[in-house]
Amino acid sequence: MIFHSLVYVVFLLIVLATYWSLSRRWQNVFLLVASYVFYGWEHPWFLLPLWASTLVDYSCALGMERWPHRRRAFLLVSVCGSLALLATFKYANFVLDNLDVLLAEFGAHPLHVALRLALPVGISFYTFQSIGYVVDVYRAQVPAERSLMKYALYVTFFPQLVAGPIERASHMLPQYSDHRYFNAELWRSALGLMLWGYFKKVVIADNVAIVANKIFALSSPSFPVLWAGVLAFTVQIYADFSAYTDIARGTARLLGFEVMRNFLHPYIATSPADFWRRWHISLSTWMRDYLYIPLGGSRCSPTRNSFNLVATFAISGLWHGASWNFVMWGFYWGFLLLAERGWGALGWEKTIPWLVKVSGTFALACIGWLMFRERDIGQLIHDLTLSPFLSSKRDWAMGLYFALMVCIYSLPLAIHLFFSGIFPRWNPEFEWPERGRFAFETVLGIVLFMGILTLRSLTTSDFIYFQF
Repeated sequence: MIFHSLVYVVFLLIVLATYWSLSRRWQNVFLLVASYVFYGWEHPWFLLPLWASTLVDYSCALGMERWPHRRRAFLLVSVCGSLALLATFKYANFVLDNLDVLLAEFGAHPLHVALRLALPVGISFYTFQSIGYVVDVYRAQVPAERSLMKYALYVTFFPQLVAGPIERASHMLPQYSDHRYFNAELWRSALGLMLWGYFKKVVIADNVAIVANKIFALSSPSFPVLWAGVLAFTVQIYADFSAYTDIARGTARLLGFEVMRNFLHPYIATSPADFWRRWHISLSTWMRDYLYIPLGGSRCSPTRNSFNLVATFAISGLWHGASWNFVMWGFYWGFLLLAERGWGALGWEKTIPWLVKVSGTFALACIGWLMFRERDIGQLIHDLTLSPFLSSKRDWAMGLYFALMVCIYSLPLAIHLFFSGIFPRWNPEFEWPERGRFAFETVLGIVLFMGILTLRSLTTSDFIYFQF
């Protein structure tokens, strides 16, 4: 079931009407059943690995507290089980394909084995969320959850099950025990957040996706046309992924829960490190806390620290997909952060204007998105080595046309950035009067709704991060 479908709208209305008529205990039971219906709607067998992950991690966490002298063994069973589940569905064919290539290089016969397993949607997200919970119990940062129902709800909570945010047990589990009351103000903010999310998905992301898809389908695009396509994908992936998060946060808020913010205007980042403080925050903080710091973090020699940083980003790239372009993308960002540290040691960044730093970081992000989008390594190398001096005036005119089209569709993002990201910095004491704010939000909601009805793309697709 996908957020931008009529089936989901009907499903959500039924869930809300039933949910708010129940007591807290039965609300949790109903939410768990609803989450399983949501996840297994099109492919019921997707529930099997989800149930297996839930039962193993729940049992191992309890085992750590009951037999503390064996808690390391329980941790290994849980983490290895989650990683094995993820590896089987997501990376098995990738490993087999590369093993065939390696065997062929040495003159041996390829295996020609393919598991042909469909990738369960959201498996990368809920396995990482489960690993985070078990590690937190191991570190005694959270107690093991005694209720299987509450833990299962933590893993399967449908608003953020498929594409995050990757939540922490310390944030979500207490909310399942709290009393929840209908709050008109929260509903107003939730509906506004969802409207903005739907607008970003069907009006911005899906429309610029047409430009990106057509350009990346070309066998040999010129330099300006290619980078217009990269710009389109840069806008698409942000609008698409942040739209999912907004809809997820809004849906959770309608149910009385608060889910973490996953994006903080990443395209006004002033450095690669700043970009990752703003982009996919739940993943970057997860990688920091459960991979980078356990590897040694920055409390080690400069050489080891550099290795920890690059390895963390390389694994982050591989998390996104079983393809070498994702690994290259991870290495790219890891080395950019190393270069930033070296640059920072010189102390020159303070002399660079804010706009120059933002523009430079945005350009670096665009190069990264080309690596992310183009899975054919040969084509990627060709794209990165294109010369702007070999393009004709017609090529430049076409590239400018596509870039302007993308910019027009991106105007709502720029307006939103100005009022919520930049304007508050310029005038932090400005506050809307209550009556004025309500009127403004009402008009804005009507505009967004009408935009969704009239400007939505005729062709739509699943959210990009569903494939991860």
